[in-house]
Amino acid sequence: MIFNSSNQKFFFYNFPVFLFSLIPFFLITGPFLSDLAISLISLLFLIYCFKKKNFSYFKNKFFYIFLIFWVYLIINSLINNFNVDSLKISFFCVRYGIFVIAIVALLDTDNRFIKYFFYCIFICFLVLILDGFYQYFVGTNILGWESSIRISSFFGDEKILGSYISRLWPIFFGISIFVINKKDKLFFLFLLIFILSEALIFLSGDRSAFFYINLSAIFVILFSQKLLKLRLIILSVSILLLILISFINPVAKERVFDQTIKQVLGTESRLPGEQKIFIFSKTHTHHYTTAYKMYLDNKILGVGVKNFRKFCSDKRYEVSHLSCSSHPHNTYIQIMSETGIIGFLFLTIAFIYFCKYIFKHLKFKFQGNYYFTDFEICILSGIAIYLWPFVPTGNVFNNWLNILMILNLPFLIWSRKSMNNN
Repeated sequence: MIFNSSNQKFFFYNFPVFLFSLIPFFLITGPFLSDLAISLISLLFLIYCFKKKNFSYFKNKFFYIFLIFWVYLIINSLINNFNVDSLKISFFCVRYGIFVIAIVALLDTDNRFIKYFFYCIFICFLVLILDGFYQYFVGTNILGWESSIRISSFFGDEKILGSYISRLWPIFFGISIFVINKKDKLFFLFLLIFILSEALIFLSGDRSAFFYINLSAIFVILFSQKLLKLRLIILSVSILLLILISFINPVAKERVFDQTIKQVLGTESRLPGEQKIFIFSKTHTHHYTTAYKMYLDNKILGVGVKNFRKFCSDKRYEVSHLSCSSHPHNTYIQIMSETGIIGFLFLTIAFIYFCKYIFKHLKFKFQGNYYFTDFEICILSGIAIYLWPFVPTGNVFNNWLNILMILNLPFLIWSRKSMNNN
């Protein structure tokens, strides 16, 4: 990016960098401020491109695929069980693609602001860990918000503390490669934060988040070059800490492990003559069955973006009183039921591309070389969280979750570009 004046640099570089660096803080407050930041960054970048008459940043096959998917979502929303909320969600999805390109352009201009972003995540994690453990031991956080069985810190009733930490952890750990020196006095503080982060997720009782952070850990251990020992140490110490916590207070262990087993086996809610094993739980199984029935009845286009909640009570699809929810709690099943086989094709393409390059990296590794850097492996472990099909998930069209997901992409694209240029 080229700036002709200090004003241009402020509006098109400094201000977007400021907003981007604060996104970890914004995400704690909810979706509004983080979504506003992404929208402003995207809008300012578009203004810059029009002002400079330079759209070369968008000449990327992945962005073209994204645009085709975006157009499909709009068409689907217009012709398929139309509702204003669905159209609004589909239309404004474009900001995510523009945001990713914008951050890549900013990184290409001057990547030193990665440190600002890193220390913002560091402060957020440090505050959440201190407040989360305080809430665990005292019963209220520092603002006096009481916890129920699950601690949530500043997220209050939302219960998304584990989701926040598990989804930002791979970026935090990855960027630490650039920022932290093992000889630095702060290295052990960061190490402690990494360990306590995993313990806090366990205490939050968020089973999906607990699975995610361990999935990313296994991914880094299997595919990284120099991070294997460090990540293994963090994981091992975290497991020992969790075992100790489970002996002292078994509540978290009972929710994460015991309750999960009971729900899968149906020992808590199985009726006479009902199936013996459920997919995660009886509720999840009925969500999935309802969504699958919708897909069978609407194979090409699905029932429409964010329309699961509208049709789940329809007698054609309803399995039981547990069928209805705002979404079916699985990314692949939601895309299939709401956008049909066409929408599912785009998700499948993303999954195939991901697997293709991971196998390519694995092939290189067996030959004594590495296709991806350790930083990229960390970022890819964060993307793996979203592409893993066999776990309950949030709403695909939830702004807060989408922002956490797309934060991985600019770093990966920028790093690959840098590697190719070198």
